[in-house]
Amino acid sequence: MPGGRLTQQERQQIALGLADSLAYAEIARRLDRPTSTITREVMRNGGPTAYRADVAHRATEHRAHRRKHTPPRGNGAPPQGHGRDDEALREYEEAFTTLLMQQGLPRMTARVLTCLFVADAGSLTASQLVQHLQVSPASVSKAIAFLEGQGLIRRERDDRRRERYFVDDDVWYQSTIASARGVAQVAETARQGVGILGRDSPAAARLENIARFSDFISESILRAAEQVREVLYTKPETTSDGSATPGSGLG
Repeated sequence: MPGGRLTQQERQQIALGLADSLAYAEIARRLDRPTSTITREVMRNGGPTAYRADVAHRATEHRAHRRKHTPPRGNGAPPQGHGRDDEALREYEEAFTTLLMQQGLPRMTARVLTCLFVADAGSLTASQLVQHLQVSPASVSKAIAFLEGQGLIRRERDDRRRERYFVDDDVWYQSTIASARGVAQVAETARQGVGILGRDSPAAARLENIARFSDFISESILRAAEQVREVLYTKPETTSDGSATPGSGLG
């Protein structure tokens, strides 16, 4: 399987594959590349409907040039320790960003959230994000506002009066709860239409099925989230001999 960066010819094949509505996995098979490589390439360059091979190739060369000439990180950038490989970390951040974009987040928002996820402290200041991502303060501010509105981050002022943005350990729990509530709202809205359309109509029957399905999914997600959170955040009990016993479990 070939490695290294995609060539311009490969990008042209990707564009042709997208035009033919081929799945990422099929395009990857034809190019003998990992599916993740194709997914990342398309998502970082406009998505499946806006991908252009020539634009993508120039953008990649520009990113490589900028990375090569970027000065060493100063005091404002997130420190890297634990023997981490900077290049491997950049690749991982790009992969995680692509995943979040596939879940519906805008690219800059996904980049900011990824930075916070991989920061050991779970928090960064605006200036640290600007320096790490090499973007404008306005871009970071817009992404922060979106994430805060979704309940994915919170902000506090540190001892130097700087705004610092945090992702809590249970951020995915909070996000899951919000998602479940959104599904519950779908159920409620669908059920409102049943009375309006007439219970005996085909449309009302369709909406009732949507409502019942959404109710079941929402309740299942909420129940599972609470159970998993209890397991993950319950400290093991200590017995009289000093040994630890597991938490209450899922039962």
